[in-house]
Amino acid sequence: MPVFKTPFNGYSVKFSPFYENQVAVATAQNFGILGNGRVHVLQLGPTVTERAAFDTADGVYDVCWSESHDSLIVAAVADGSLKIYDLSLPAAANPIRSLHEHARECHGVDFNTVRKDSFLSASWDDTVKLWTVDRPASVRTFKEHAYCVYAAAWNPRHADVFASASGDCTARIWDVREPGSTMILPAHEFEILACDWNKYDDCIIATASVDKSIKVWDVRNYRVPLAVLNGHGYAVRKVKFSPHRGSMIASCSYDMSVCLWDYMVEDALIGRYDHHTEFAVGVDMSVLVEGLLASTGWDELVYVWQHGTDPRAP
Repeated sequence: MPVFKTPFNGYSVKFSPFYENQVAVATAQNFGILGNGRVHVLQLGPTVTERAAFDTADGVYDVCWSESHDSLIVAAVADGSLKIYDLSLPAAANPIRSLHEHARECHGVDFNTVRKDSFLSASWDDTVKLWTVDRPASVRTFKEHAYCVYAAAWNPRHADVFASASGDCTARIWDVREPGSTMILPAHEFEILACDWNKYDDCIIATASVDKSIKVWDVRNYRVPLAVLNGHGYAVRKVKFSPHRGSMIASCSYDMSVCLWDYMVEDALIGRYDHHTEFAVGVDMSVLVEGLLASTGWDELVYVWQHGTDPRAP
């Protein structure tokens, strides 16, 4: 399956919700510590071609596609800004908007799949912000976490509900209609780097941590996790529920692997891919093609492959 070499270190990869052969990739120079960034939009085929690339003065840590416009992409940038790009416009016209309110690095971004008009940003300034594409300022800031917020994820069925994952070792559930968080999950004893909702059960959420584990929770009864998935050798950087199988989860880790899990069975680890040669920090599953996976890492490579096949196979 196709492989693409990026000039900088990969940070995030996302399949288009509109076109099965398009992915967006966020990259950062010098492992994201200092230097420029670039957003790549790749066209998949027998080979991978670059449809567009957008350069930034700082590293890009995350990227997401608009759910309402097939040509819009939002990027989370290390200078604290969010940049919105329109693929239908020439490079000189981009970004069409730069939103700069966060006081520190912007680390995560997620588009609302229900309402399709708004997105969240998670930042190292300990906050999450709510935005709409057509407004120059944020709609609201959510400030409760005591340390960096690494990720925020909308609930797939409830347009007003989202979760956040933080270095303060908690995940929080929020309803934008409420003044504060509606639930605090003391999910791990170490930093939580990612979270995602089950696409078939809107009460189930997964958290991924520096403690090397993924935990699956039912927010109706969160005293004890439904499952604890152990198998990664280092911090788990991203976690993603399958859009096609309710109990399937993909993860990637600083142990350089991408793993697939079925949290409903005893031997939960159902697939492991060791194709990266540096930290694996981005993973996604296609909504449009069942079993199609993408990953990126600090080895400056983007892989796209079908589950069960070798990502490195030509």
